[in-house]
This record gives sequence, C-alpha cells and structure tokens, in this order.
Amino acid sequence: MKKNNTIIIAEAGVNHNGSIPIAKKLIEIASKAGADFVKFQTFDVDQLILKNTETAAYQKRNLKKNISQYSMLRKYQLSETSHRELINFSKKKGIKFLSTAFDEKSLNLLKKYKLDYIKIPSGEITNYLLLKKISRLKQKILLSTGMASYQEIKQALKVLRKRKKDLIILHCTSDYPANLKDLNLNYIKRLKQLGYGIGYSDHSSSVITPSIAVALGCKVIEKHFTLSKNLKGPDHKASLEPKELSQMISFVRDTEKMLGFKDKLITKSEKKTKLLVRKSLVAMNDIKKGEIFSYKNITAKRPGKGISPFKIKKFLGKKSFKNFKKDQFIK
Repeated sequence: MKKNNTIIIAEAGVNHNGSIPIAKKLIEIASKAGADFVKFQTFDVDQLILKNTETAAYQKRNLKKNISQYSMLRKYQLSETSHRELINFSKKKGIKFLSTAFDEKSLNLLKKYKLDYIKIPSGEITNYLLLKKISRLKQKILLSTGMASYQEIKQALKVLRKRKKDLIILHCTSDYPANLKDLNLNYIKRLKQLGYGIGYSDHSSSVITPSIAVALGCKVIEKHFTLSKNLKGPDHKASLEPKELSQMISFVRDTEKMLGFKDKLITKSEKKTKLLVRKSLVAMNDIKKGEIFSYKNITAKRPGKGISPFKIKKFLGKKSFKNFKKDQFIK
C-alpha cells in the first residue's frame, strides 16, 4: 500500500450467514476488488446479549420477521477454529484480516492473532468495561461513532487514552441502509478538530459517499459488502455487491489522484501547453528605430515564447532600439 493512500476496509460482517465457504468467497471478492482489509465480526451471543432483547427496526425490516437479537445472531457466531481458518485464508489471498470485538471474551480471542487494529463498534462506545480492556492493548484502534454524541465520543477517548497516531475515529450513521440525508458528512470536519485520524464507516447504499469522505479528509473507509443483496440477513440490503465494491474502491483511488498535493503542481503537459496559450509582447504594427514604445504600438499575442506582458512597463516611454515588423517579438 502506497504511503498516504486511504485504507479501505471491506466489511463482510455477518454477511457470511454462518457459512465458512461463503466467508471465503467474501474474502476472495474483497481481495480482488483491491481492499486493504477484509473485516468480520467476533462475538459470543451469551456474553453479548440478553436472550429476550428485540431486534432493531432495520433488522426487522431487512429480515422481514420479528425474532430476538439472540436468535438472529447465534447463527452468525464464528468459532475460534473458524477465525483461524479465515485468517489463514486471507493471508493466502493477499489481504489483511480484521474483526470487530463485541465483548471481552471475543476481544481475548482476537488478541491472540495480533491484528493491525482493534475495531470498536458503535454500540460499544459507552461500554466502559470493554473500552478499559482495549486501552491496555498495544494495537491501534478504530472507533466507530454511530449513535454517539460529541460528548460520548470525548468520553470514550478519555478512557482509551491512546496516542493520537494510534487511534482513528470513524464517522458513522447507524442505520442499514442509511438515508443519504442522514449521513451528515460535514460532521467529519468537527471530528477532525479532536486531533485524531479520521475515517468513515459508510452504511449508505451509495458507491460515491466514501469518495466524498476522502475529499473531506478521511484516511480510512469501511464499507459493507455481500455476495447478493437478495440473501437473507440483517445487513445484506445495506451492502454493496461485488461489482459495486470494485467500483467504490476505484472511485476512492481516483479521488486520491484528483486531490493531489497541498502545493500547486504545474504538470509536464501544462509546461508544454503554457508556451502555446500564454502571450508575449509583440509589435502591434511596424515600429521604427527611435520610436517611443506605448500601448499604441505594443500588444500581446500567443505564443508565450517571448517576453511576458507583465514586463511591458520596462518598455513604455522608452525609445525603440531597432526596427520591428508587425507581430515581431519585442526583445
């Protein structure tokens, strides 16, 4: 990965539907699309949730049935053996593996693999017990901020106490899919004032929102993807299909190229073009030796291979030192 490139995380999440073969297909898709990381979710339902907790509105909408969160998530739980298998498979496919820890037991599992980042999901931003344990780890942190107020974000940062180079705040809208009018991308500007690296966890259905976030200064992009939006599950409808994921990543890379540098860069092609489209001082008509230079006998015309029109004052009021033909460069 080139220096200063946006880190792109392809979020497989629970879109494997409990199937390791599907999870492996997702890893292959993320790698082929050019993502830097593929990310899953690590949780133990008995540690995570009370059995009678109802599903969120978007989950009911996407599942088209009303079941408990416990029943829904149990089928998506990945074993430690599955984690090891998927991590090894990711290495073979040339893509880095990440996962989100939703509880302390899952955090302990992920610690064994010394992943590049520990991802804190939006729902855990007020979980002091989990944040405290994460604060003791050496890994860098990705902190999602969906549903969180500015004060709650600052509260979490105070617990994590990470050096600013070791933590990235992810702007996020926790709806699946998130309505475009609810994305509030301008909030990224305020989050940047906290002094940490900024990223964007995008739950919209759009392939261009991540590029806009990059233009606003985000250095990490996270986006859900799936084999098909038509599969059954809570997150498929808010996820990109393989071709859309590739397109989104291509847009982000193009955006990086377009953003360029802080300093003005005059390209090689511009240097060639400017000689043809800029103007030089030339004789407006025939000028005799000894004639006084004035706005009446000097003008500017292309190309720009002669003296810049900005230097006309050096000639005004002075005598011509030679004869000039009409349109001859003044030298």
